[in-house]
Amino acid sequence: MMLEVSAESEMAIRVTLNGVAREGNATPRMQLADFLRHVLHAYGTHVGCEHGVCGACTVLIDGRAVRTCMMFAIQADGADIQTVEGLASSPDKLTALQSAFQKNHALQCGFCTPGILMSCVQFLAERPQPDEAEIREMLSGHLCRCTGYHGIVEAIKEVVADKSTSSA
Repeated sequence: MMLEVSAESEMAIRVTLNGVAREGNATPRMQLADFLRHVLHAYGTHVGCEHGVCGACTVLIDGRAVRTCMMFAIQADGADIQTVEGLASSPDKLTALQSAFQKNHALQCGFCTPGILMSCVQFLAERPQPDEAEIREMLSGHLCRCTGYHGIVEAIKEVVADKSTSSA
C-alpha cells in the first residue's frame, strides 16, 4: 500500500532551534524560511528575494550556512538550526561579531543583517584570519541596499584583528 501525501497534508517537523528541541507542522512545499518565521516564530530569518540571491534568509543548518528560501521545511526534519536569535546568550550580551557590527555601523535598516551575521559565523569558523578580499568575496553572496558594505567589512576586520591579538 502506498502512502499518498497531498500538497495540503501537513507533516510534523522536528528540529533543534537555537539549542532547543522544537516541533511544528508544515505542508510538503512550505519553505523552511516560512516554517521558521510563521510556525516556530523565529522572526530574525527574513525573506527577501525567494530565489537564494539576497542572502537575507541565511541560517546555519548543522553548522553550514543555508538559504532557507531554497529549502523545504520537511528537508530540515531532524536538523540542528541556528538563527540570529541564537547568537547572543541574552539581549544585553552580544557576541563579538554583533558588537562589532553595532560599533562600526554595519547595519541600517537591519533587514539583511541576520543573514549576513549567520554567514559570517560559518565563514570565520572556517577562515579565522581572512584578508579584506576574502571578506568581500564572502559578502558578495548578500545584498544590502543601505550600508554600502564598508561598515560590514570593517566590523569583520575588527573581529579578526581582536582574535589575532587575543591569541598572541
